[in-house]
Amino acid sequence: MERANTACNAISEYAWESKSFNKFDLQKAVYSEIRVRFNLSAQMTVRCLGKVADGYTLDTQCKRVFKEHGAIAYDERILRYRTEKRVISLWTLEGRITVPFVCGERQLELLAYQKGESDLAYVRGKWYLLATCDLPDPTEDEVEKFLGIDRGVINLATDSDGAQYQGAAVENKRLWYAKRRKKLQRTGTKSAKRRLRQMNHKQARYQTDVNHCISKQLVQSAKRTKRGVALEDLKGISLRTRVRREDRAARGNWSFEQLGFFIVYKAHLYGVPTRPTPRSAAPPVDISRRRTARVKLNSFA
Repeated sequence: MERANTACNAISEYAWESKSFNKFDLQKAVYSEIRVRFNLSAQMTVRCLGKVADGYTLDTQCKRVFKEHGAIAYDERILRYRTEKRVISLWTLEGRITVPFVCGERQLELLAYQKGESDLAYVRGKWYLLATCDLPDPTEDEVEKFLGIDRGVINLATDSDGAQYQGAAVENKRLWYAKRRKKLQRTGTKSAKRRLRQMNHKQARYQTDVNHCISKQLVQSAKRTKRGVALEDLKGISLRTRVRREDRAARGNWSFEQLGFFIVYKAHLYGVPTRPTPRSAAPPVDISRRRTARVKLNSFA
């Protein structure tokens, strides 16, 4: 990983100086030199060239610098999954090695549809593979009735059966983190700043988990009762409504769009039809069937 990212920085240096950001142009110019200089395999060299070219896709206004432990993409030529034995075979500087992996049963099912590249990531001292899985489209159920779903701030979701999913826990968590951040920022010591970094994104991850749980329960309820899902259209609600000053933080923290996205993509995953409510003319969201299976590598020994 360190060698590959060092190679990426060398390629990026050439790309920036020559103003050549196309993958094929870079490959023609520096492929042989990079492969010999950094002692990489042919395919790993190609993947490094692709990583640099992808880095300049957004814009070419600043030079891209790659971190020492940034994720590296592997394809089927330098990585192979053996799900029946729960091991992978991948290329390293010392040659091919076989490494066992662990994952949940759901991730193991997804790996049957693994396709394309996988990202090798080093996260907090542990190795992970992020595998792209291309699932086949399910046949949508034919339904006559729909489960209506309203989204709100107090009750994150309320369905037409009367079930409510309250947001009190999310609001309490937001208030706790806001109070804690304020106190640490006032302290300003090195340990306080370290604690602030540790808290980074924790509240967002908690809310994402809550939205995942709520959306899964709603979709499973619709699937069990052989109904579709009808979502309330909230497009432009932030522009249409005014909020009191003391309620602005709670309103700004309202993740209704993420919850709606989770509901739609999970419904598509289970073959449950979705549509907006009658007062909305917006078309259903088109959700890709591409998923990511995250597996943890046990050891490189």
